[in-house]
Amino acid sequence: MDREKELGELAEIRALSGKKLFVTALFGLRRVGKTRLLLEFLKGKGIYFFVNRNKTSADLLDEFQGVLRQNRVLGELEAVDSWDKFFEVLLKRDVPPVVFDEFQNFGFVEPAVFGIMQKNIDLNENRPGLLILSGSLIGLMKNLFRNSKEPLYGRIKRGFKLEPLGLSSCLELGNELKLSKEDLIKIYCVFGGYPKYFVAIEDFGLQGKKAEEILDSLLFAKDAPLEDEVNSILSQEFGGRSGTYYSILEAIANGNNTLSAIAGSLGVAPSSVTRQVKELRDYFELIEFEMPFEGKRGIYRLRHPLIQFWFSEIYRDYSGYAARKPEFMQKLRKNLNTFYGHAFERVAKEFAVEKLFLQEAKRQWGKIQGAKKGENTYEIDLVGKNGKETIALEFKWSELQEKEAFLALNGLQAKTLHLSKKPANLKIGIVAKKILEKQKIRSLGFLAFDMDDF
Repeated sequence: MDREKELGELAEIRALSGKKLFVTALFGLRRVGKTRLLLEFLKGKGIYFFVNRNKTSADLLDEFQGVLRQNRVLGELEAVDSWDKFFEVLLKRDVPPVVFDEFQNFGFVEPAVFGIMQKNIDLNENRPGLLILSGSLIGLMKNLFRNSKEPLYGRIKRGFKLEPLGLSSCLELGNELKLSKEDLIKIYCVFGGYPKYFVAIEDFGLQGKKAEEILDSLLFAKDAPLEDEVNSILSQEFGGRSGTYYSILEAIANGNNTLSAIAGSLGVAPSSVTRQVKELRDYFELIEFEMPFEGKRGIYRLRHPLIQFWFSEIYRDYSGYAARKPEFMQKLRKNLNTFYGHAFERVAKEFAVEKLFLQEAKRQWGKIQGAKKGENTYEIDLVGKNGKETIALEFKWSELQEKEAFLALNGLQAKTLHLSKKPANLKIGIVAKKILEKQKIRSLGFLAFDMDDF
């Protein structure tokens, strides 16, 4: 997996830890590749602990004691009989970098560990050493280190969130998995850049298959390996208070993207969901507030492609999915192309930003003054800046003939007239699944890209 940037950052931290104790936190949603990244970083030159929430405190301490012996930090006849003694040994002796994976699980196994760690970090802050505390439950991890009431507040010298792989890295994975570019992009539309899902393609022998075959095997078939994936991710994040969160996510996934629209979808007053919406954005980081290129009225969007797919295509009729009712499955497959069309906007934006070195790249929408009801809004898929040049782009998940491409460009040109700040150097273009007369369109001064350029 292409994680050179992250490995470089960890290497810098390791160098800093040679003088004084360096404690860092790494967090990210499940399946984003934290464990693989950390094991690649350690590569036999560090100690790895997995905090299993299903073990008792005594059993986990006994397991970790065995790990210390294996790594020759403890002698064969030495023993640690408490967590206090364990962390004293870990931080006072000369040990290689240490990783605690799913660190937040100490809260379920032995909450006293957080205070014990605080004491031992403070006592040994001038000794060399590196502790990496990694976790999947973003809300809990953030709370542990950013809440002033928590013992470990202020003890983390650096924290960073591991993001999914980008489009370029996934295209490389697609080549390794013998997927056509179109099938890879379809898979990316549904799963995003979460490495575990690409590993699943290999694990289940789906290399070289069509996207729809892969989705059938991993998600649609009865007892498919990923059929409970979204529920698993969210139930761990939310715990026993998931009901309202699920309803909000479903509302946003189906186009209710303002606070009033979300509340209206749930049949409640906006004030009754304000807290949960804020938590989904700032605490769990499952939604984002998207601002337009111009204007101050933003909208909410889901961040995770698979969660978007789940709530827009499956959740509302979960009984039909669970029973694999033929009529539901037929409708689900029929709707796939429409879903790809919406998701392609995110993919095309990622491509365009990187290809054209765009800054301030955002969608643009607004009202058209004096227009008839029903035709009084416009939307531009992407507006961004490249130096002194402003670029506006239209995205199309379709194969465009020359005439269709020019119709789209003319429509885009008309929509740019609604920008309140008329750009002096405006260039317009199109990104599509396929453009048949791409070179001709380019020769006339337009930007034109399709999947062949990805």
